[in-house]
Amino acid sequence: CLQQAKEVIPSAQHKETPVYLGATAGMRLLRLQNESAADKVLSSVGNTLRSAPFNFQGARIITGQEEGAYGWITINYLLGNFKQVSGWKKLLHSLKSLSETSGALDLGGASTQITFVSKDLSPESPENHLYFRLYGKDYQVYTHSFLCYGKDQALQQKLSRDLQATWIYFYFQTMENSSLPDPCFHKGYERTINISDFFKNPCTSDKKKQLPFSQLYIKGEGDYQKCRENIQKIFNKSNCPYSSCSFNGIYLPPLQGDFGAFSAFYFVMNFLNLTSEPNPLALNKVTSTIESFCARPWQEVKTAYQHIKEKYLSEYCFSGAYILSLLENGYQFTENNWQMIHFLGKIGSSDAGWTLGYMLNLTNMIPAEEPARPPLSHSSYVGLMVLCSLVLVSVLLFAWLLFHKPKCLQKGIV
Repeated sequence: CLQQAKEVIPSAQHKETPVYLGATAGMRLLRLQNESAADKVLSSVGNTLRSAPFNFQGARIITGQEEGAYGWITINYLLGNFKQVSGWKKLLHSLKSLSETSGALDLGGASTQITFVSKDLSPESPENHLYFRLYGKDYQVYTHSFLCYGKDQALQQKLSRDLQATWIYFYFQTMENSSLPDPCFHKGYERTINISDFFKNPCTSDKKKQLPFSQLYIKGEGDYQKCRENIQKIFNKSNCPYSSCSFNGIYLPPLQGDFGAFSAFYFVMNFLNLTSEPNPLALNKVTSTIESFCARPWQEVKTAYQHIKEKYLSEYCFSGAYILSLLENGYQFTENNWQMIHFLGKIGSSDAGWTLGYMLNLTNMIPAEEPARPPLSHSSYVGLMVLCSLVLVSVLLFAWLLFHKPKCLQKGIV
């Protein structure tokens, strides 16, 4: 991307062009696993960026809350929801409902975020609230980031739970490796997993078991309903200390307004042809499409999509089922409000995602207060001055005529 930036940005402006680096959930996981390794990665990337002809401003790992907030800023900025208004329009703008902003749903490989303005932000969970003042208007935003619930780490969690559920059976096997049937992969698909690598991940290390083999063979079954049942086990819905929760005991206020779903939400649903706009598909249609895709034999799928790497292609069944589980069972979307979700890859010519919001925040391109501006445009001001001049001339002319009225007319009036 640095080479592309060199080509796109005029060379005379290279030195004055700021470059920012923000790392997300993958690096947050690495920092949990090995902080010194994470620091080395940031240092190495920083050195590379410093050697470029741009004005490098630093690299850091952003928090999950920041990632959610920046995605929300991006979506609403690109949709034009942060509007500068003045005069009588300001009153109308202030009276509009909170749904004038769109919520943001982000899904990566290691984490997922939900962010939106809600009418009902309870003081129950203040750590999930952020406050913004943009263009002179206050926004109270709910946001939460779920580490280990990106689509890749969710798959790891599911597999580790599957292993955990059957570990006694595996423990008494003496073979060097064993197989695990998996309904989330197409029938006929097989994959080998190294057990030693599998439990190194912070998202699965707590489920580590002593197994008498070093490798595990995954064998696909292509059963969507069983896949959904397995996926739902990674969401803890048993404990909620608040009036309402998403999962894992995390507070979730009532959903409000439209939502833009981007990153892996979009990539997966776009592959499955489920991103139709402006009329989103009904939930039952989305479900049946994913179920039909999962039921296709692996050889048929592989032949139909030869241009896609096998690893990525093999996981679309799981990813589609996981997205529905996350949105329905996790974030509480139903068939009644499903069509409020809009799967977005781009808005205009810009990518939907957290990066633009990150840049806008760092460069202060969205002011807290509405910039001072004249109440009238130049053309309106000129027009008003001309009108006032004509009125003044008319009044003076009328007064002159009245004062110099012929005396005969004045006598007639008397």
